[in-house]
Parts: sequence; C-alpha cells; structure tokens
Amino acid sequence: MESLKELGEFGVIRILEEKLGTSPLAAVGFGDDIAAVSLDRGRVLVLKTDMLVGSTDVPPGMTMYQAARKSVVANVSDMAAKGVRPLAGLVSLGLPASLTKSDIVHMAIGLRDSAKEYGFPLVGGDTNESNDLTISIALFGVANRKRLILRSGARVGDVVAVTGEFGSTAAGLSALLRDKRPSHLAHQLLQAVYNPQAQLETGLNLAASGAITASIDSSDGLAWSLHELARASKVAMRIDHVPIDEDTVKYAAQYGHEAMDFALYGGEEYHLVITVNPSRVERAKRAAGGRLRLIGTVTRGPPRVYFQRARSEIRIERRGCEHFKHRGR
Repeated sequence: MESLKELGEFGVIRILEEKLGTSPLAAVGFGDDIAAVSLDRGRVLVLKTDMLVGSTDVPPGMTMYQAARKSVVANVSDMAAKGVRPLAGLVSLGLPASLTKSDIVHMAIGLRDSAKEYGFPLVGGDTNESNDLTISIALFGVANRKRLILRSGARVGDVVAVTGEFGSTAAGLSALLRDKRPSHLAHQLLQAVYNPQAQLETGLNLAASGAITASIDSSDGLAWSLHELARASKVAMRIDHVPIDEDTVKYAAQYGHEAMDFALYGGEEYHLVITVNPSRVERAKRAAGGRLRLIGTVTRGPPRVYFQRARSEIRIERRGCEHFKHRGR
C-alpha cells in the first residue's frame, strides 16, 4: 500500500477531492488557491485556510511573533493571487503545554499586527492542546465571480510574469542550517525567511486592471507554480529568464550552490506568478507599480515548463515544496 511519504501532499488532496465530491454551490473547486461558494447577483464567498506547523514550518531562530505573522502572510498571499481582499479571519491554535505565557503573548501580538497590516480583523477561533505548535488561519472575502483570477485562464500567446526576484528564502534557509553564526550576507537573506511579505495590494491592482488571465502565489516554489498554471490551463510555458535575488547569487557563488536551483525550487516566497494578455502588458506593469518582471510566453502543447536553448528544450522539473515528501512550506 502506498505510504503517505510516497503519496505526498498533492496525492492527499486528490483523494479528498475524489471522496468529498463537488458541491453544486461551489464556484471554485479543489485545486486552486482558494475555495468559493456562490451567493447572489454574481457574487461569491471566497474562503481560504492554511496552517503553520512548528516542526515543518518554523525554522530555527524564528520567534513566536514571526511564526504567527508568517501564518497570516501565507493565507493572505493566496487571496492576493485571486485578487480578493480578506474581510475577516478566524484563528485556531494547537498549543504544546511547554509554551509559556510570554510565548502566547508574542504570538497574539504577531497575529494582531499582521492582520492589521493587511487590513482585516481576526474575529474568533479555537484553542486546543497539541504535541506540536499549530496555527491555522481561515480568511473570508466577497468577490465578483467573473473577476476571480484562477489558475486555469492562461492562453497561448499570453506573457508569463512574476512580481519579484527569487531564491532568497531558500538561500537564507541554507545559510541558517549551514552556519551557527551567519555572515552579514546570510543575515540579509534571513530577512526573507523570518519576515515574508504578501503582495496583497499588488494582487488587487492586477486583478482590477483586467490584464491578467491566470494567477498563483509562489509559496510552493517558482517551478511548481509554473507547472500548476500550465496543468490547470492545459498549456505549455517557455521561460526565457528567471529573476534571481542579487544576494542569493552572491551566496550561491560563495558556497558552491546553484543560484538557479534556489530560485526555481526553493519555495516559501510569496510573489505572484501570473499570465498576462499580450495586448495589456503595459496596463499590468502600471498596476503592479514597477514590480512586474516578464519571464516567458505561454505556448501550445501538452502541459510542461521549459527553457528554449537553440533548437532544444531544457525541461524545468516539476518539483518544489510538498509536505510529506520535502520540508514543509
């Protein structure tokens, strides 16, 4: 019988999708960043939940404040990818008995500050005792069904774009695990690990521009996110350029790593990975406020992601952060 490690997170999701089925009220099914339930007058209730688990999602040195904030950022980032502003949230906590009052106070302040940062209240939730720290956030918003930006809208000829540079989180984690006394360069990279940012306003502006056709956040890694867009949209993607963070390039050269591997497969970076109508690229650039980097083109063919070199295709592997198989997000 297939083990959980062999099945992986996405195998688990496929089983749940098969056994739970699809409700007639569901405006968005399993397999996208969010779920949505039909309301009235073309509106949908948008729901998002994601959990942070101490042993897989909290790296050494991360404070309780930062862990709480990261749990909020991960949820907001998926809402940003759909162009939806969260209106309210719930938080459920699984708390080991070993935690102190100070831990709980710092966690609560981190939850409060991060929710305020992204403009919504946390209005309730639940607590329970647990063997491992667990912070589960659920967000709620309302949107026009026709304006939701899903993973499945990419079309041949669209431009592939991202809203940032990649590799810093993976390089920072590498530095953290390598050195007990990180260098100045590593300290710079660790900011991406300890203080990630969700691009909510950028996502809202891009969705409102009418320029983008498909979207996903990059928390599972750039390569995985590109493959997910290709799979959901039934297209191929030719990548011409991967924007890599400058400090990541320096760190990789200094310690004998491949900066491209950090950028493609690292994960835990909350940029947006999108496809853009080719006639509206300038509109998308204005909406993104200078953040947008054009990295490729949507092409015909079976779903795949590749570099084109002369007459040869170099496949970009379909891998990234997947629970049960790799270290968690």
